[in-house]
Amino acid sequence: MSLVKLQVNGATHEVDVDPSTPLLYVLRNDLDLRGPRFGCGVGQCSACTVLIDGKAVRSCITPVAAVRSEITTLEGLATDGNLHPLQQAWIDEQAAQCGYCQNGQILTAKALLDRNPKPSDAEIREAMDGALRRCMTYFRVQAAIKRVVSGAPAAGEGK
Repeated sequence: MSLVKLQVNGATHEVDVDPSTPLLYVLRNDLDLRGPRFGCGVGQCSACTVLIDGKAVRSCITPVAAVRSEITTLEGLATDGNLHPLQQAWIDEQAAQCGYCQNGQILTAKALLDRNPKPSDAEIREAMDGALRRCMTYFRVQAAIKRVVSGAPAAGEGK
């Protein structure tokens, strides 16, 4: 065991864990964050995605000791009780079905928009290609991302 210091969603945490423990386990079990989820355990599905320095990273295959930068989870996107525009767009476009993959979907989209604020449809599809969607809401996910890109108001706003 070793004392590991993590910056998560703007707060500093110290956990006493084996340095090889997957970051996902620390986030869920030690820090009680439920956004990142266990899906496949091999970094393929994206359910465990977090942002590390703005890049989408699969936390199920990332050893906690390898993380030296700020971590953002789905919970860290909301500010002052307000949903992030991507979270609101997901609701407005009804992009979620069971919701299991939405953590990976939204954080992958956030990483895309942070590096490319005006992606084309092809760039959106390419960026989202690695994020598993069992429910087949591909078009709704793309519509939600495009809603944020266009700056469209949330449903119910501007009336």
